[in-house]
Amino acid sequence: MAATKKTTTRRQGGATTDQDAIAVLKGDHASVEELFAKFEKSGPRAFKTRANLVSRMITELSVHAAIEEAVLYPTCRQELAGTEDEVLESLEEHHVVKWLLVELDGLDPEHERFHPKVAVLTELVRHHVREEERQLFPALRANLGKARLVELGKELTNLRSNVPTRPHPRTPDTPPASLVPDVVAAVVDRARGLVHAD
Repeated sequence: MAATKKTTTRRQGGATTDQDAIAVLKGDHASVEELFAKFEKSGPRAFKTRANLVSRMITELSVHAAIEEAVLYPTCRQELAGTEDEVLESLEEHHVVKWLLVELDGLDPEHERFHPKVAVLTELVRHHVREEERQLFPALRANLGKARLVELGKELTNLRSNVPTRPHPRTPDTPPASLVPDVVAAVVDRARGLVHAD
């Protein structure tokens, strides 16, 4: 989610420990849920607030989808028997979410379809998160050791600064075909972000 998340460490009793993949991804889920909740609480005339929240949703969800597609899903397919169908469904959910994000990107918050699109996005993402947290994450916890989960957590976190910050639903979503377009898109997206920040 947030492209600015840079560390996998947290303090515990004076010692520094690395976050595992599940903690990293659940942190992303919580960040996006917070954006959804703020949007839902915003007034119907809070157009600037809603536009800013949607802009953050676009960035956070784009980054989150990219790191899951590059690290989590390939790992599940290679190391967790019986998760193939769930991973494929997750990739399709990502694909639909990316198209909604493309449609929301730059859409006037006063447009009659703006709020309904965010409502559908919220519903889709919440469904996706429930499935991951109730099915996929327990399978990861049960079948991969702590060391492997921490290693994956580091990979997810390190990848954040090298993935697209905008949705790209037409690019491949599975490695190795996704790797080159993701690198190019990430550079373009970050340059675009710098231009729009000025």
